[in-house]
Amino acid sequence: MVRLERLRADHAPALLAFERENREYFARSVPDRGDAYFADFAALHRLRLAEQEAGVCHFHVVLDEAGDLIGRVNLMDAVEGSADLGYRVGERAAGRGVAKAAVAEVCRLAVGSYGLTTLMASATRDNPASMAVLRGSGFTAVEDITLEGKPAVRYRRRLTATG
Repeated sequence: MVRLERLRADHAPALLAFERENREYFARSVPDRGDAYFADFAALHRLRLAEQEAGVCHFHVVLDEAGDLIGRVNLMDAVEGSADLGYRVGERAAGRGVAKAAVAEVCRLAVGSYGLTTLMASATRDNPASMAVLRGSGFTAVEDITLEGKPAVRYRRRLTATG
């Protein structure tokens, strides 16, 4: 099974390695982070930690049974009980239920630890795996949008005490 850990400073080396290892894989379905992300990773990591400390965002790494970083799942722009969900799972762990398990766990944390009542998420139509994770995790399509120039769907999930 998978384990989520709240992002910490000491996750930086493994997280950077994960992003580098999966850059090409991710670019097939989501916009590439660009060279600046990798060049400025240390500063961006510190910024993410500051956002988390301020309660604006809640970042998590996803670890496998051996403790290896295989994904990330984040709650961004947490205001007035709502946040935007984002997640990515590395190529080696894809297709094994990792994203669905990570989303389920972050939904529990969203209610129990962060006091959120609604999560929003988006997936491009050319990413059917992500759309399936959202639908299978209790999210409902609420509108068609354009994301990075691609047709996409915006989803919502209202949270209950059980996540």
